[in-house]
Amino acid sequence: MSQTYIVVDQAKDWSAFLPSDRVITFTQYLNLATKSQGRTRIINLCKSNKYLSDGYYCSLLAESRGHHVIPSVRVLNDISKKTLYEMQVAQLLPALGQKLGTPETPTELSFYCVFGKSTQPEMKEFARKMFEAFACPVLEVKLKFRKTWQVSDLQITSHKNLNDEEETLFAESLEAFSTKVWNKSRALRTAKFDLAMLVNPDEDMPPSDSQALKKFVHAGKQLGIQVDMIGPKDIMRLPEYDGLFIRETTNIDHHTYRFAKKAEAAGLVVMDDPQSIMRCTNKVYLADLFNTHKVPCPKTRIVHKGEKDVEEALEAVINYPMVVKIPDGAFSKGVIKAENRAALTESLNTLFKKSSLLLVQEYLYTEFDWRIGILNNKPIFACRYYMVKNHWQIYQHSETKSQSGGFDTLPTFEVPRRVLQAAIASTKPIGDGLYGVDVKEINGRGYVIEVNDNPSIDRGVEDKYLGDELYMHIMSEFLRRMQLKRSNTPS
Repeated sequence: MSQTYIVVDQAKDWSAFLPSDRVITFTQYLNLATKSQGRTRIINLCKSNKYLSDGYYCSLLAESRGHHVIPSVRVLNDISKKTLYEMQVAQLLPALGQKLGTPETPTELSFYCVFGKSTQPEMKEFARKMFEAFACPVLEVKLKFRKTWQVSDLQITSHKNLNDEEETLFAESLEAFSTKVWNKSRALRTAKFDLAMLVNPDEDMPPSDSQALKKFVHAGKQLGIQVDMIGPKDIMRLPEYDGLFIRETTNIDHHTYRFAKKAEAAGLVVMDDPQSIMRCTNKVYLADLFNTHKVPCPKTRIVHKGEKDVEEALEAVINYPMVVKIPDGAFSKGVIKAENRAALTESLNTLFKKSSLLLVQEYLYTEFDWRIGILNNKPIFACRYYMVKNHWQIYQHSETKSQSGGFDTLPTFEVPRRVLQAAIASTKPIGDGLYGVDVKEINGRGYVIEVNDNPSIDRGVEDKYLGDELYMHIMSEFLRRMQLKRSNTPS
């Protein structure tokens, strides 16, 4: 069970709001028994957060006690120096500039970001992103326009500086953040652990369908894990949980990677962890990794935009047809088969518009690709994905629809030994998470095509042999890791 404390300098600082036994002074927090059951959340509302002030010590002590606190010490330090926050904020300014327009003369303005919200409509999206980057109750943002919009100053400030409208927003946001988000129905829950499952209802080809997601929830419940589905805008809810299970297609330049990074920094058990996302979503990295660790795979060359005589160099080592890939494609997107020199040149020209590096591989014909599910470096499921009829891939995309071929699901003990060995060998240098390894089998030998950090697990497909046991197996691994982390976390 989790508990939340709102820490203020003096009791009178809370006089404008309803009394609450969750509001304590810094002195009370200083003397609070650190031994507690479950998770403790701290919302630090001390007036000053300068180095060695009460507010600074509040966040510092919270982290030393294993409590989740906003603002964190990292945020306090980052905001204390412009050189530390400037680069992070710069990434958010182009979108804000489109909202604010281009003034004819130098302009300055300021606003308050209150738990990621603002009373000014044009600032709402910017405030939300600022809260994701610098989570704190009240942040004063000063902007100036000198040819472009710039942030001239950031300051964590007290809610005492807000006007009536802003103070109302503060009270509503604080209530939502501390009660609805962190303590939603906690009194009614008996689960020992809480797991967030990141899903996106708007995703066209999600890694798990709605029935599979329900199976994960049910399996968690049987193991004493409360599984909540969260969405792309719920990144600040992560401290509520013990673990994060990403069931949305991942990428580096994407909110899924930010979720993984933030969850890992907050001490959660994470699948997919940031390292796995980074390593698996870029095929250039995988190709180099396979070469380094002698993982069996098709002949592969990495080519660079602007490289001279690239076609001749490729033809010297790889026969036609060749397969040209962008590094971060998923579900067979960004992959072209070149049958001859003209097609190769056209493929390179097309895909170099998307990436400065491309992969070119030998084409290995098979009627199906093996997909081996690996968890903690052990195989847990096996499927054969067949090519789409009259097509060379398991997925075929058009402007209006996407097609996939058929499948078979088998027990892992029926998979050729060398296919399993290749799959396991490919994941060991990546990590111990949940992976889907695509392997082609030729003459009894396995050739790894790629490793997916976010493998498809759909009802009636990957679970067709194991059924509910597959979901229990994955949730059991979450349970094991969360138990281990909690036993190693100071109370």
